Amino acid sequence: MLLFIFMRSCASLAKDVNVRSRAARTAILLAALTGACTLQEGKKVTQEVAPLYSADSPEFRQAAGSLLGGNFVSGNNITTLVNGREIFPAMLSAIRSARRSIDFETYIFWDGEIAKQVTEALAERAQAGVTVNVILDAQGTGKMGSENLARLNAAGVHIVKYHSIIWLDPRRYNNRSHRKLLVIDGKIGFVGGVGVADEWLGDGESPEHWRDNHYKITGPVVAQLQAAFMDNWLKTRGEVLHGPEYFPPLAAMGPYTAQVFKGSPRQGDMDIHLMYLLAIASAQHSLLIENAYFLPDYLMQKELIAAAKRGAKVEIVVPGEKIDQRAVRAASRKHWPELLKAGVKIYEYQPAMVHVKLMVVDGAFVSVGSANFDLRSIRLNDEANMNVLNRSFASQQARLFEADKRRSREITLNETGKLGFAHPLQQAASVVAPEL
Repeated sequence: MLLFIFMRSCASLAKDVNVRSRAARTAILLAALTGACTLQEGKKVTQEVAPLYSADSPEFRQAAGSLLGGNFVSGNNITTLVNGREIFPAMLSAIRSARRSIDFETYIFWDGEIAKQVTEALAERAQAGVTVNVILDAQGTGKMGSENLARLNAAGVHIVKYHSIIWLDPRRYNNRSHRKLLVIDGKIGFVGGVGVADEWLGDGESPEHWRDNHYKITGPVVAQLQAAFMDNWLKTRGEVLHGPEYFPPLAAMGPYTAQVFKGSPRQGDMDIHLMYLLAIASAQHSLLIENAYFLPDYLMQKELIAAAKRGAKVEIVVPGEKIDQRAVRAASRKHWPELLKAGVKIYEYQPAMVHVKLMVVDGAFVSVGSANFDLRSIRLNDEANMNVLNRSFASQQARLFEADKRRSREITLNETGKLGFAHPLQQAASVVAPEL
């Protein structure tokens, strides 16, 4: 019975991503047989979202705040951290400043220089009496290193592994926690795309060091970030963490209006998909997308084309040759000719692997966090993003986008014949591959 449900789910996935060829559908079903594919029944968008208002309108704020769960709250301060050179010192400093609690959730924690520094910082705080709670994805932290894990356990850090390998239920195995969350004393938060691995060290301009952004947050929205962590703590431990050490009073700290929301396919929660569709539909003038894994489903492709045709400047920055998931790149490029013909501009970042997850709409709305622009983030992973409504913040993110675009190569229509098409097995692999 489980296999039947599993196969039906994957057949539904093949239909949803507009896979028309028998070979491609077969490839996805073959992936299902190896336990690589999953889909939970729940709320999902099946029709295009109508472009009723712009991203800077009160109507958009009301709709996004209501549909995505957490309402927008004002009074936040957000610091943009660019690449490991800025990100890790800020995170380590915040960890070392903790007095009551540290809540940390990550997909990637690989042994190396930065892993040892993070391990030691967390262990020291735990030994000093701070309650340290850590959620580690069982798949993403497979290369964590036994010494790091032993050090944390010996120091009294409370560690849970999210979804260990259980082949009896491959749907559960392939639902990963892809969230990257850090909350200090319930007052300081971090969210973005960075994992704990040496690949993120440096300046993001060399093949050895990935390009990425992360965000430090203070103010009322940190409570929503804390709630996103508690979501998976409850799933894994069944323990309610509350009180002033986790949810203290939060005064206004800055000018930014923001919300944190999460996606969790195990609960039928498709808010990542809904956010992308709603944001794209709101684009009237400009839509900037920078993402490590750009593989939109059929609906998102239609929304992108519609945005370009109604006059919005749609620009997308993705990895070039330096990418860790070549199957994803091959499957993504299959759809580029149609996007380019509609007026969408696509650029491949050249210096390094670009791991940024960024969307800027009409210079007014920004979404950042862990979610990729692909089916894994929509249907398979647990994700957490922060949305910001502020023109100054949007302008700052747009400048970072433009800087990366200058280091990228534009894809032109006259070379689309050379892009080729993803083999059906590559297309299936792009759906099920473990992405960062």
